[in-house]
Amino acid sequence: MTKKERAELCVEALKKEYPEALCSLQYSDPFQLLVATRLSAQCTDARVNLVTPDLFAKYPTAEKMSKANLSDVENLVHSCGFYHAKAKDIIGAAKRILENFDGKVPDNIDDLTTLPGVGRKTANLIVGDVYKKPAVVADTHLIRISNLLGLVDTKDPKKVELELKKILPPEESNDFCHRMVLHGRAVCIARRPQCDKCCLYEYCKNRK
Repeated sequence: MTKKERAELCVEALKKEYPEALCSLQYSDPFQLLVATRLSAQCTDARVNLVTPDLFAKYPTAEKMSKANLSDVENLVHSCGFYHAKAKDIIGAAKRILENFDGKVPDNIDDLTTLPGVGRKTANLIVGDVYKKPAVVADTHLIRISNLLGLVDTKDPKKVELELKKILPPEESNDFCHRMVLHGRAVCIARRPQCDKCCLYEYCKNRK
């Protein structure tokens, strides 16, 4: 079985197991998803979803955020951890969006990664979820499980992204990433995988 064939079988298995392939971060527009994703670094999505309602009530747009007081944003996002860097990046990204992109969140990886605090993971999430283009969000669950399945043989996020883009059906790639996160949280848990409950068991090169 080729990696491409295995990938397609995994796509179908995950679609049956997790019909709803949704991002767990709560947002109402591209800028809010950008902010929420930056806050989610080394923090749970659940915690971010508790913080963002107050943040977005006060600073709902890039224009409003660009004029925010740093210490005020720090106070609002404090419980997400690394609050100084995150607040600085969020305000900086808002300013860059207004100055360089006419107030609109960019729709491509190259432009998105020029924004403060935005790496390829965040950029792919925006491109896939907001602009509905093929994307691979290389988060920790996707990297770990893709290696276990034998779809990739690297822990480098960018290499995982590029390797998976070669073998995943483009129209399925974004939802596949969301489903892998759901699977990593529910079944293929790091250090205690529930292989007896795994819908990917027969395709996994490291099954127990």
